[in-house]
Order: sequence, then C-alpha cells, then structure tokens
Amino acid sequence: MIKLSRSTVEKYLNCPRCCVLDKNYKIKPPSLPFTLNIAVDNLCKNEFDYYREIQEPHPIFIQHGIDAVPFKHKDMDIWRSNFKGIRYQSNKYNFDFGGAVDDVWQKKNGELIIVDVKSTSKNHFDWKKTFEKYDYAKAYKRQLEMYQWLFRMNNFKVADEAYLVYFNGKKNEKFFNNKLEFETHLVKLNCSANWVEEKVIETVKLIQSNHFPKPSSGCEYCNYLKKRWLLQKNIELGKKEK
Repeated sequence: MIKLSRSTVEKYLNCPRCCVLDKNYKIKPPSLPFTLNIAVDNLCKNEFDYYREIQEPHPIFIQHGIDAVPFKHKDMDIWRSNFKGIRYQSNKYNFDFGGAVDDVWQKKNGELIIVDVKSTSKNHFDWKKTFEKYDYAKAYKRQLEMYQWLFRMNNFKVADEAYLVYFNGKKNEKFFNNKLEFETHLVKLNCSANWVEEKVIETVKLIQSNHFPKPSSGCEYCNYLKKRWLLQKNIELGKKEK
C-alpha cells in the first residue's frame, strides 16, 4: 500500500516530476526548518488546548462570532502529529493517505471546523491580495480541503468553512526587549473538497506507473536545474572552442 501525505499530492498538483522524484527516487528539493514558525504553532496549540480542556470558546471565537469550541477527542494528539496525522486507507486504489492538522473546532450542530496556523511578518497583512497574487496561498486552501476530506472519510461531519489563524509578526516596533509581538488575523475560507479523491488517485497511479513526467514550466526547482544545466553546457562548449 502506497503511503502518501498531503504534501505529496500538492507536489503532484504543482509538478508531477518532482512528485515522482520524491516518492520513487527519494530525491527531495532542499529545504530549511522553520523553527520560529514551529514555535508559534506550538504556542497557539497550547492555548487552544487550554480552552479544549474546559470546553469553552477561545476569545477569538467570540470576537469573530464563531459558535464553537475546540474539539475534544482522544485522537487529537495523533491527528496533530507530523509522523501520524489523520489517515484514510483505500484497498481499492492501494493507498494510505494522511496529513497532520493544526487544530479542529466543533460547532454547536456537531460539525467540525478544520483549522491551520500560519505565521508571517509583513508591514500590512492583506489576505485577499496575497491569495490573488501568490500560489502558496492557494495551496493553503487546498491543504485545508484535503484535511476536510480526510475527516469526512473518517465519518466525521465537517463544515464547508475552514480557518487560517494567521500571526503577523510586528517588525517595526521601536524596542525589541526580547519579545516578538504579533497581530492575529482570522481568515475564513469557504472550501470544497470535491476534487480531493480524484487527485489522490491520480497521484497514486502516477507513482505506480513507469512514467517519468517532463519538468513543469512553473516549477521553480525544475527551472533552476534547467538553467544550471544550460549554463554548465555553455561553459563546457566555450572551453572546447578555446
């Protein structure tokens, strides 16, 4: 059974070649650990866990008129673990698909709200412009939709709306004082997970096949390697001509 994560499917959507390189050849693009972002995520989760334990709404819920409380479930720590997450297995298509959610809230009608925590540092936070301009913002929405699908496939009632809890670090304060201040933004997204199953199956079929896709024109990693190869080739040709 092929084990794949939310990020595997996202790679397939962005660049099938990078997806195959990752899953079949264990070749991954370079990346750096976002330790400050991880610290923000953990602190936020700790805060939600406090209200989860007492089953009361977080103040941000009241501020934004969200009639919910943090969802209390015995598997919450598993769902939030990067090495486990919430998973769904399909014997028909031979896959084990999963992802680690940041948090889950429960509405009064029992529906679950899927939540992801993000952090950034901008002079002016404008989600609408960010979503229109940058592909990574659209990937955040797809991430939530994949999580919604996973919870539904595990027989939970899931609301269509999802939220990004966005922390924007203030970088123009007069004094630091060993303390980073944040603005908190709650971004509501109206999601649809109707596309998820089809793309998961497509990803699995590609991984199982012998097909090696061409580089995607919009993939920054493939474009970097192509430009590097062309430069090296031109240098070698120049040496031979001399």
